[in-house]
Amino acid sequence: MPLRRAPRGASLLPAPCCPLHPPQECVREKLSLIHSFLQADVQNQLSELEAKLRCEELSEERYLAKVKALLRQELSAENGDAALLLRASNGCSKNGHVLQRVSMAAALGPAALLLPPPGAFALFFLPLPSGADWEPQNLWFSRKLALGTCRCRESPSPPPRTLVVSELGVDPLWLKTGRSNKRKSEEVNGEVKPEVVMSVEKEEEELEEKVCAGATGVPPRRVLSRRVAAGLPKGKDKAISSSHGFQKSPPAPAGWGAARPAGAWAAFAARPAAALLLLGCSGRGLRGCRDAQTKRARLGRELGAHWHRSSRGERRADAVSPLLQTTPPKCVDCRQYLDDPDLKFFQGDPDDEPEMLTDERLSIFDANEDGFESYEDLPQHKVTSFSVYDKRGHLCPFDTGLIERNIELYFSGAVKPIYDDNPCLDGGVRAKKLGPINAWWITGFDGGEKALIGFTTAFADYILMEPSEEYAPIFALMQEKIYMSKIVVEFLQNNCDVSYEDLLNKIETTVPPAGLNFNRFTEDSLLRHAQFVVEQVESYDEAGDSDEPPVLITPCMRDLIKLAGVTLGKRRAVRRQAIRHPTKIDKDKGPTKATTTKLVYLIFDTFFSEQIEKDEKEDDKENAMKRRRCGVCEVCQQPECGKCKACQNMVKFGGSGRSKQACLQRRCPNLAVREADEDEEVDDNIPEMPSPKKMLQGRKKKQNKSRISWVGEPVKRDGKKDYYQRVCIDSETLEVGDCVSVSPDDPTKPLYLARVTAMWEDSSGQMFHAHWFCPGSDTVLGATSDPLELFLVDECEDMQLSYIHGKVKVIYKAPSENWSMEGGLDMEIKMVEDDGRTYFYQMWYDQEYARFESPPKTQPTEDNKYKFCMSCTRLDEVRHKEIPKVAEPLEEGDGKMFYAVATKNGVQYRVGDGVYLLPEAFSFSMKPASPAKRPKKEAVDEELHPEHYRKYSEYIKGSNLDAPDPYRVGRIKEIFCNIRSNGKPNEADIKLRICKFYRPENTHKSMKASYHADINLLYWSDEETTVDFRAVQGRCTVVYGEDLTESIQDYSAGGLDRFYFLEAYNAKTKSFEDPPNHARSSGNKGKGKGKGKGKSSVSCEQSEQEPAELKVPKLRTLDVFSGCGGLSEGFHQAGVSETLWAIEMWEPAAQAFRLNNPSTTVFTEDCNILLKLVMSGEKTNSLGQKLPQKGDVEMLCGGPPCQGFSGMNRFNSRTYSKFKNSLVVSFLSYCDYYRPRFFLLENVRNFVSFKRSMVLKLTLRCLVRMGYQCTFGVLQAGQYGVAQTRRRAIILAAAPGEKLPMFPEPLHVFAPRACQLSVVVDDKKFVSNITRTYSGPFRTITVRDTMSDLPEIRNGASALEISYNGEPQSWFQRQIRGSQYQPILRDHICKDMSALVAARMRHIPLAPGSDWRDLPNIEVRLSDGTTTRKLRYTHHEKKNGRSSSGALRGVCSCAEGKPCDPADRQFNTLIPWCLPHTGNRHNHWAGLYGRLEWDGFFSTTVTNPEPMGKQGRVLHPEQHRVVSVRECARSQGFPDTYRLFGNILDKHRQVGNAVPPPLAKAIGLEIKSCVLVKLREDTAGGEGVTFPILSPQTNASPVSC
Repeated sequence: MPLRRAPRGASLLPAPCCPLHPPQECVREKLSLIHSFLQADVQNQLSELEAKLRCEELSEERYLAKVKALLRQELSAENGDAALLLRASNGCSKNGHVLQRVSMAAALGPAALLLPPPGAFALFFLPLPSGADWEPQNLWFSRKLALGTCRCRESPSPPPRTLVVSELGVDPLWLKTGRSNKRKSEEVNGEVKPEVVMSVEKEEEELEEKVCAGATGVPPRRVLSRRVAAGLPKGKDKAISSSHGFQKSPPAPAGWGAARPAGAWAAFAARPAAALLLLGCSGRGLRGCRDAQTKRARLGRELGAHWHRSSRGERRADAVSPLLQTTPPKCVDCRQYLDDPDLKFFQGDPDDEPEMLTDERLSIFDANEDGFESYEDLPQHKVTSFSVYDKRGHLCPFDTGLIERNIELYFSGAVKPIYDDNPCLDGGVRAKKLGPINAWWITGFDGGEKALIGFTTAFADYILMEPSEEYAPIFALMQEKIYMSKIVVEFLQNNCDVSYEDLLNKIETTVPPAGLNFNRFTEDSLLRHAQFVVEQVESYDEAGDSDEPPVLITPCMRDLIKLAGVTLGKRRAVRRQAIRHPTKIDKDKGPTKATTTKLVYLIFDTFFSEQIEKDEKEDDKENAMKRRRCGVCEVCQQPECGKCKACQNMVKFGGSGRSKQACLQRRCPNLAVREADEDEEVDDNIPEMPSPKKMLQGRKKKQNKSRISWVGEPVKRDGKKDYYQRVCIDSETLEVGDCVSVSPDDPTKPLYLARVTAMWEDSSGQMFHAHWFCPGSDTVLGATSDPLELFLVDECEDMQLSYIHGKVKVIYKAPSENWSMEGGLDMEIKMVEDDGRTYFYQMWYDQEYARFESPPKTQPTEDNKYKFCMSCTRLDEVRHKEIPKVAEPLEEGDGKMFYAVATKNGVQYRVGDGVYLLPEAFSFSMKPASPAKRPKKEAVDEELHPEHYRKYSEYIKGSNLDAPDPYRVGRIKEIFCNIRSNGKPNEADIKLRICKFYRPENTHKSMKASYHADINLLYWSDEETTVDFRAVQGRCTVVYGEDLTESIQDYSAGGLDRFYFLEAYNAKTKSFEDPPNHARSSGNKGKGKGKGKGKSSVSCEQSEQEPAELKVPKLRTLDVFSGCGGLSEGFHQAGVSETLWAIEMWEPAAQAFRLNNPSTTVFTEDCNILLKLVMSGEKTNSLGQKLPQKGDVEMLCGGPPCQGFSGMNRFNSRTYSKFKNSLVVSFLSYCDYYRPRFFLLENVRNFVSFKRSMVLKLTLRCLVRMGYQCTFGVLQAGQYGVAQTRRRAIILAAAPGEKLPMFPEPLHVFAPRACQLSVVVDDKKFVSNITRTYSGPFRTITVRDTMSDLPEIRNGASALEISYNGEPQSWFQRQIRGSQYQPILRDHICKDMSALVAARMRHIPLAPGSDWRDLPNIEVRLSDGTTTRKLRYTHHEKKNGRSSSGALRGVCSCAEGKPCDPADRQFNTLIPWCLPHTGNRHNHWAGLYGRLEWDGFFSTTVTNPEPMGKQGRVLHPEQHRVVSVRECARSQGFPDTYRLFGNILDKHRQVGNAVPPPLAKAIGLEIKSCVLVKLREDTAGGEGVTFPILSPQTNASPVSC
């Protein structure tokens, strides 16, 4: 921060006069004086004098006298070091290090920065004589003394430091370092008065103007006119300028404000902490110094050559200091590396410059005249052919924070009038060393294209036109970053939910405007400018409304911040390059307001308003405890502004304090990003919470009380129990079947509710059997449930009657007969009146699987009516099913009893059936080579591969090394039980004698054989083994291929769990033979589709007896948010649906859907508009397309996007309103209006975790209230036949009377790490009904299976149709190509990556697991003719230490624990600088620039494959390119015949957004089986819907009173 101005009367430093000749003696004496100032005792004495002055114990005159005396005393004690110090302060050591300037700030603090009194003189630097030596030992002294630093110019002929003497006859004025928007200089009586350097603070400006006005007697902005009128001799100015190399102070017209600072004083503000050498000399020395100019130029050339040699390492043989080993030399001003061969110098014109600002060609307007746009009363010009440089002449960028850090930057060029739009030099006024630059700014975009960038100096604003030839490359980056920030902000305004890959797509497909010095935007340029781009996004957010969600927390911005290591909240308090006049960007309106049915609206508006209010109160409590800001960034450290809406609402500013919003200027960006990240993180390893099977287990029994008496005689005596029908408790009569409230032991807990299913008396006392109701708050719905709604559960318990608190009414709300046509009608949201004793239920709830189903239809018989409990009955059924049993005994022998049938989980197993067994059930005599283990790591050349050390983990993403084996397959030869000693068979221990089948990979051919073979191909073997019946996982069908009456392909496609064999395998001889006759003859036994599920939706007996004529009619389907049609494609393959209508707003995806489904009506409109049309009675839309009407839609499916609320951490009144207006709510309204038979919502896995699962709860709540049976789960697409990990959340719903589908059992084994499919809601762990959690019927599908047959293509391949050039090689490839001959391969095209990315891809090794960490650190010539740089390691890495050779590993100062330094950024390197920069906090960015592994799987297929995107493993296993569109489509399971539409990025997006068809097919088959069950019930004469307990005559008949 700039130092503040010293108050009037602060210490003044006198500079005693001394004779000028010889000047060296004068300098030596004064430098010795400066040196003595740095002694501790002098510092103390000066401080004491200062304190007395402030306390007014000393007058100013006394103070000055004492200071002079002290200085004279010290001067006499010092006399030997001046020459040494002089040499050290004006030269370079041999090693090329910059020497550092002597500073007085350490001794005097801010008070030192004062101008000398009248008669004082200023000394800056003296040129060394040409014979001066340059000793490195001179360096220590200047370093020891210096606080600020200064360098010689590094130009081919840099002018050395010059002795500058300027005679000053002025009164003392305050001088302070820093930057300001105006710098003023005044001249009185023909003498130069030093410029007062202003701060940005307004009050300081005003104070200084008063001081200036007081000193001169004229207004400060008009002082210059007096100089012009006085006719100040120009020669003096020229002498000053030309002799010391600083910008002179030309005259300017009246009314323009202060003139340019005199050259001598321009250096006073070199650095905030730098002190000034205020020493006395004679004015004649100035002209004397001019005579030595030739010598100075020669010396400069020698110095430049010396420094250049040092930087190129020609002196490497010399001893190198430790400092050089650790930190390469940097310019202390512009922070560029001094040994960088690309460092450029300003080639300035040494001639005298014209009096630029008074030149008539600039057509100066007065600030009040027309035609002049005022910028803080400064005139405005344009400058062309400009260069920007620091004091040392280094050409440098001006947007890297140098100006903000008060580094003096100057510029030169041809100045032109504001109205001149021609960038050529004609008509311009040549000017050199304009500045220093006080601020730079962007003034919007001219015509929306090129940015207008400008500088502010003390005298004018300058708009930049064309850069000079040497400055053009630097300025091109500036233009690039500004234009890129414009692209990003505009893109994110209208697309808040896009990914990082989508942003890259936008950037890479945007053509730069004409006239810029680059022809394309790349990812490298985005990462290069990430800090600037993010800061502009922060600025945009600051200017937005307080209730707008910040753009900063969008997914793509969070990814960019992580990847590039952006520092948030940086320089916001002092940022001066914020866009001053931003172009107003019109926001897209986005989706229209959600169209909702009355029911959905009322649920969302009524039921949750109280809940939100409650949540907000809880949030307030949390906020009091929780730190709401990081406390580290600059934003957090600012005070409240007191002006914004949030501040005005604060109590301390006189507001109500209700909003509880932080000051808009103090919105912590780090916290916002962290909360958004936490919201998307899913912890799959939360321990499972036990489900409370018994709500009141372990309770102490209360004593019976006289308040209980039986009514009537026992209705049944059963053993020692007397059963009663009625009881009187506290004068209230209860009957069996009534519902009661039960008192808990803990009085703070709510009452339990139960149905009394039996009452009796025995030795335990007066008892009853309670069938518990589950309140909605104990289900997955949690607090979103209706407080009066209960759910039936399979939980019951014996209780004492004394626990009963009282009688309640529980009403069963049955769906009406006309339920499907009642959608969208105005309905009363309350189901029952809340009188404290009345409740209702609609559903039965499965607590383990979170399934809401229609209540069971189990009815009591006459025999058990007095003690019938539905829960007991169902639990007995489940237990009975799970217990293995044998049946149909055959014979006895060898101590065994043989049987024909064994049963488990409702599935029958007969001799001759094929069975699945766990992999450990048996092993093979042929032991194939174990899966290829990774070769042991060889020693790596760390100098060549400096990032390889990060690969310490053996785990490789996308690897199948830890994938389990598929099930063993066997054929049952015998079923038997051993006979006990008592002569009876031990039926609790059932054994199976099994004939083993080999899979191709189990033979000596190993995995290579399985690659070419069908996945359901087996080999017969004569090997047998005995296994426990418990190891059986399901039933399958195994047939001899020659016995089939249909083709093997048709047989395999005819159902699940079908295998075949054609040969037998002999493990001893490692040969394949014809199978024996007994193997063939048994082939047809045991056909069927047993699924091996505990709760199979279709039993095996039904499957076997399925009548051929029972065809399942296809469901008429509406696909909302259909994309290109992956979900519909899978349903079509399953044969369950016919998609008659689809809605897709994005035109390319809609066109792709039309291409593949020509008979479907595809609406390319907003779904809200369409629903509104239908609800208002319209039959067609504006294009004449027929709209589906109520009753037409039998299945509704889709995946609504979640933008608008996915970035928020928790619902409150504001964010909740956004959710109410989201597409999820629109989709639920479609469901409520059409009331389809089946409903499916597909979304990302995190859908079930958004907002503490609130989105999931609200969705299920709506479906339950509509009357739908529903459930949710997470499925892994890789388990259903694609080589890709893709977890998706699925919500399934079925109308009343339908059967709610189960989730499909996995078909393929897959990597266990990718199969964490449980969901934790409110600390309870839910799983789906899937039982195949460890193994599966088939092996995993690999990348090799997916795409090894595709022809080789190059980076950027664009031929839309090519030939296959070969036959399919794997089972998957044969399936994906289709049965019909298809010679043309479509869309095998890949993105054309930039030259730098292409070079990186070429250097990624082909070994599995290779990624960016394997890149060599070398220089490479790129395809565009440029050459990359080597990545420089410049800092010590605290975390990772040094390499084995002692080399550094850090690339930024943050590696040492310091703040990031923008100057450390490196670009155009083969190893991307940003990855080692941020790798430590992001798992070393494992997988970026990663190759796919032939035997592994794809990461989640994204909408835009980018090597540095979220899924970085997108490189082909062998070719130097990213994966093609067709390869991505195959990874999703799309047939090769499936058509895509649009350009390459459109096609990638269509594929990446789709549901994998194989996953959709598996779900479709489950829905199909449920349709079949209903069809059988209907054809068997079963009545549509029957309901349990009592069949109500009306919808609200009470079950009990």
